[in-house]
Amino acid sequence: MPLRPSRSAYPLSWRVLDALEAGGRAVWPARFKRGVPWLMLAPAVLLVGLLVLSLFEIADASLRTLDTATFLPSEDRSLANYARAFSEPVVLAVGLRSLGGALIVTLATLVLAFPYAYAMVRTTSAAWRKTLLIALFLPFFIGQVVRAYGWLILLGNQGLANEILGLFGIGPVRLLFNYWAVLFGLVQYMLPFAVLMLAPALSAIPEEVEAAAGSLGANWGRTLLHVVVPMAKPGFVGAGLVVLTLTLTDFAMPAILGGGGQDFIANAIYDQFFRTSDQGMGATLTLLLVLAGSTLVGLVFALFGAGTLALRGRGT
Repeated sequence: MPLRPSRSAYPLSWRVLDALEAGGRAVWPARFKRGVPWLMLAPAVLLVGLLVLSLFEIADASLRTLDTATFLPSEDRSLANYARAFSEPVVLAVGLRSLGGALIVTLATLVLAFPYAYAMVRTTSAAWRKTLLIALFLPFFIGQVVRAYGWLILLGNQGLANEILGLFGIGPVRLLFNYWAVLFGLVQYMLPFAVLMLAPALSAIPEEVEAAAGSLGANWGRTLLHVVVPMAKPGFVGAGLVVLTLTLTDFAMPAILGGGGQDFIANAIYDQFFRTSDQGMGATLTLLLVLAGSTLVGLVFALFGAGTLALRGRGT
């Protein structure tokens, strides 16, 4: 039986690690190990707690109207800001525009993300898969504002899009500063998020299932529609929730591609806080936005489950 080498024969790095481990046991005994998960959870709990406290502050501010004499919030509390939010046509138009845009962008993004994610997961070519992954992650290295200004250059009256249309005798066409330009920019921005949420759900579907459907007489289209899409429902739910909530609260695309005439609710909140200094109305719109987003998410959870956002696959 070989003799165990002496401690002096250990490399210096091993002895340093042993010393650190011994010091850790002295500072944090084994009986404290049960508290490690709670200690690691503490920063997240603190951040959520600060968020809840800030919502209470915003709720209090929403009950105070703007005193036009002093441009300060009034001391008295009332529901005047909420009545104004539901009665002013401009506020209602912005809210409906935001909600409708979020639903359109979510649907369009899911339709475009599914074939991309399916091709990325099912391709047998390593080079093609790497190309799709690089194309997917490349937009994350470019900020949303930079991308929005890039579309200003491409879609402007003298941009590349109008130059191509001009070759066919069309144009110049006003492609910017309208509702569809905002939606186009949002779909392009949200597409990578949807693909990332759909890809794990599609990876979990065995290829043998598709082969079995084909052996039973289903063509590729029917297999995709009646087998793959239903089995990928958790991915669709997760991707839809992420895209819906991000679009509903987006600020940059409506501000830049909309040209100030196609504002979403986040732009209206900014205007109330920083342009008109009406903190009460800004706080009211903030709470209504949180309520609308939470209601939509709750409805999706109730109807379809939590999808890939759930910690477990059960019940999705």
